[in-house]
Amino acid sequence: MIEIIPAIDLIEGKCVRLSQGDYTQKIIYNENPLEVAKMFADAGIRRLHLVDLDGAKAHHIVNHKVLEKITSGTDLIVDFGGGLKTDEDLRIVFECGASMVTGGSIAVKNPDVFSSWISKFGSDKIILGADVKGEKIAVSGWLETTDLELLPFIKSYIEKGINKVICTDISKDGMLQGPALELYKKILVAQPELYLIASGGVSSIRDIEMLHESAVPAVITGKAIYEGRISLKELTKFIIVYS
Repeated sequence: MIEIIPAIDLIEGKCVRLSQGDYTQKIIYNENPLEVAKMFADAGIRRLHLVDLDGAKAHHIVNHKVLEKITSGTDLIVDFGGGLKTDEDLRIVFECGASMVTGGSIAVKNPDVFSSWISKFGSDKIILGADVKGEKIAVSGWLETTDLELLPFIKSYIEKGINKVICTDISKDGMLQGPALELYKKILVAQPELYLIASGGVSSIRDIEMLHESAVPAVITGKAIYEGRISLKELTKFIIVYS
């Protein structure tokens, strides 16, 4: 069963969504992220992907207080990303209640630090963010595209212990035009044991069904929920009931 992971993206402490990572194309959906998180929890959702877009742009944590409010106000298992650069950043994030962190830019620009996090905190707490434009890795809040190829990049970190990867096709993100299904199939052919988390482009419950049928383990969805294209009721068939 595919795991459903709603996303809350934060700018100035508010729940927002961007289109293709463009900070000028910002829509504010709710000024109270805790309210949104409680809505997900009440629907039976267990996981939350929380992204500090201010932090990604500023290269340091900005919205950790929002993280703390969500983890203390709900039972959601939260993974947090955006602006994480040092061991101290991770200490703050874990103290604020995150169960996992996602590192993307740091894994490219300072691989020694990111690799040390896998060793220090364990692979169950560290998620690799592999965001792509044309199968090339993008960093710094998607403002910069590198020459790194996606599949070798993922493989290099699997060899260091990573077992969870969030892959976002930036051309799809926030566009509601369907996920990068062929890309995800390609990744899973190369790395069948990987816990791949699809992100970007989900526009309907059918998109999630197709990802599920393609054996993609998990999917992040945001804008489709906020704009009423997918209801929380529709998602219930994918929500595993835990005793």
